[in-house]
Amino acid sequence: MPTGATSVSTHILDTSIGRPAVGVVVELAVRSGPGTEWTPHADSLTDADGRCQDLPALPEGTTHARLRFETGPYLTHAFFPEVAVAFAVEPGEHYHVPLLLTPFGYSVYRGS
Repeated sequence: MPTGATSVSTHILDTSIGRPAVGVVVELAVRSGPGTEWTPHADSLTDADGRCQDLPALPEGTTHARLRFETGPYLTHAFFPEVAVAFAVEPGEHYHVPLLLTPFGYSVYRGS
């Protein structure tokens, strides 16, 4: 990844079993300002550690990013079939956004 690039990483922990969520599709979209359309940027799949290792740097001019987690196929009885998390970004920063997941709830935060 280029020096100074704005980047995003994520991982999912299934807190109902205390293990990483493996095989969850994660989509990364970007936009260049409030009210503009979301543009798909990358798709990934969580690995054995629940991490997406292949998300590319965000395009220059990106002001917002959105991670959409396809949780329905992973959870047998998912109340939330997907989780979408949108957040503001600043150029050159790295954003790690973990998802803590259970069948009936979730939590996200900016990690390190």
